[in-house]
Amino acid sequence: MVFSPYWNLPMSIVKNEALPGLETNADYIEDHNMDIRGEQNGLPIVRQRPGPRNALGRVKFIFPNKYSIYLHDTPSRQLFHKTVRAFSHGCIRVEDPFAFASNLLSPQKAWTSQRIKDAMSSNSEQWVTLDKPTPVYITYSHAGQIQLET
Repeated sequence: MVFSPYWNLPMSIVKNEALPGLETNADYIEDHNMDIRGEQNGLPIVRQRPGPRNALGRVKFIFPNKYSIYLHDTPSRQLFHKTVRAFSHGCIRVEDPFAFASNLLSPQKAWTSQRIKDAMSSNSEQWVTLDKPTPVYITYSHAGQIQLET
């Protein structure tokens, strides 16, 4: 898992959202707590810095999969009250990321509740590897069709 993560914007989001945002607002990058890290195929490489407005929230949970999907916190807490939940660009928001992180880290005694809270409220990215692998099973249901990804 990554506490206080940077968010590296996918090129599709740079092209379809960040660049149009820059065209209408010269301060778009700074207003969204982002920086440009270089260029790739004629497009800027953009990342959002850690902080309370980071699209990934205060923690992301990475697991191996061929789709580069991960679980993450969100600053958009109000979305959990909606019936339709497909607001993400493909990753999965976690409603109670502190409880999830606490549960995953419970076997690692050095990770106390306070240490987790401190890591989540920091503005410095911190990577943590679980001592024991944890299986991940995701079920997605849409319009009556069910897919299972493991």
